[in-house]
Amino acid sequence: MGKVFDDITPDLAAWLAKQELFFVATAPLAADGLLNCSPKGMDSFRILGPREVAYLDLTGSGIETVAHLRENGRIVFTFCAFDGPPKIVRLHGTGESVLPGHPDFDKLLAYFPTYPGTRSIIRATLTRISDSCGYSIPRFDYAGERDTLVKWCEAKDEDELTAYRRKKNTRSLDGLPGLDS
Repeated sequence: MGKVFDDITPDLAAWLAKQELFFVATAPLAADGLLNCSPKGMDSFRILGPREVAYLDLTGSGIETVAHLRENGRIVFTFCAFDGPPKIVRLHGTGESVLPGHPDFDKLLAYFPTYPGTRSIIRATLTRISDSCGYSIPRFDYAGERDTLVKWCEAKDEDELTAYRRKKNTRSLDGLPGLDS
């Protein structure tokens, strides 16, 4: 059944790299605040070290992850095997949103494919790395990436993306600060 790892092992890193989908969950400190769990794909996850990971944060209609990380830093990544042997991996840690202009942004950006609409890079230091059985997770066949977000971003110039982020990404659903306007 489940195991806790000291670090991301080479075998675990290889398994994580093959997953086409992962989930990111964060929460505000307020007891009545809205929890957030976001699915991610598009070759946007990278292992930076034995206890450090990052993902490319693309423009979207919400800013919950960034706002929650700004408030308290807590984050968990969840990966599920949808083919092959059953398995779930959770990476708990503390994270930050590395924005354009941050001294580490360009160095981190080099790890990822180029996507229009890149908003930030979420970087996390892991405090717990674990797996569990995943026996109840159904099998799914991967049919490919959707190009909807890329096409949407490509149809906008930088001023239009900035205006969209100003409208949609300055505050979380709970009113926490997101991106600076």
